[in-house]
Parts: sequence; C-alpha cells; structure tokens
Amino acid sequence: MKLEDLRPAPGAKHRRKKVGRGPSSGHGKTATKGHKGQKARSGGGKSGGFEGGQMPLYRRLPKRGFLPHGGKTEYAIVNLKSLAAFPADSVVDPDRLVEAGLIKKSDRALVKILGAGELEHGLTVRAHAVSESARAKIEGKGGHVELLSRTPAATS
Repeated sequence: MKLEDLRPAPGAKHRRKKVGRGPSSGHGKTATKGHKGQKARSGGGKSGGFEGGQMPLYRRLPKRGFLPHGGKTEYAIVNLKSLAAFPADSVVDPDRLVEAGLIKKSDRALVKILGAGELEHGLTVRAHAVSESARAKIEGKGGHVELLSRTPAATS
C-alpha cells in the first residue's frame, strides 16, 4: 500500500449541501427551508440568547461591579512583618524584595507596602505605594519612605 492509495472509508465524506442555487440544483424553490415561517425568511431565526419568551439568563443574573477604562490597578502586596528579615538601615526596593523571595519577578512593576506587623529597626523603603499605617511605623523607627513612579520607565 502506498500513500496515494489511501482513501476515506465509504460514506465517511459528504458533499456540502448547496442551497439557493435554482431548480436544477435539486434544492430549488424553497431551498430546503420549507414553506413560510420565521426560519424561511431572510435573516430569520431566533437570537442567540432567546429562551422562548422566558426571561433570558443574561437578564436574570445580577449585574455586579464596575471597572473604569483604565482597569484595576493590581499591586504586589508586602506586609511590614515580612520586612523584618532585612538588616537595619538597608534599602528595600522591588528588586531586593524579589531577591528575598517576597514577590515574584513579574510583580515588581507595582509594589505596595501594608502596615500589618511591626518593624524592629529603621529601613529605607522604596515602593510604588505605601499605606498610612506602614508609613507611620517605618518613620517611627527612624526609617524613610520613598515613592517610586507608577509609570514604567521608557526604554530607549
């Protein structure tokens, strides 16, 4: 047997039904649509979500939430208790958080520091956003907070 001898099994292949091609096609006059009725008309048939007059599912379910055109800002969250592992007076920025395994490398574009937990010593924290409680705790221990710009740096 050769490749050119292969054929589909008998009855496995069907010709496409060509409708609306006149009387000699074998599907003339009503073109297999029957006589009259909604589905016999041009553009006829029910819409996708139609349920026979019953209130359709997409109208029965409650509509929830709203996202403005910019979408939602997703931050990588780091709590103060996680920063206790850094030595005193060190600089904590997104790259150092990645090295410490506190955030993923892909999440370092937007980092937010939250105030859960306590710090034992002062740190210089560089992040894109810092909660008020975290800022108060960091500065209370003699540390500094520096906000990074939220827009990614232009690559040239």
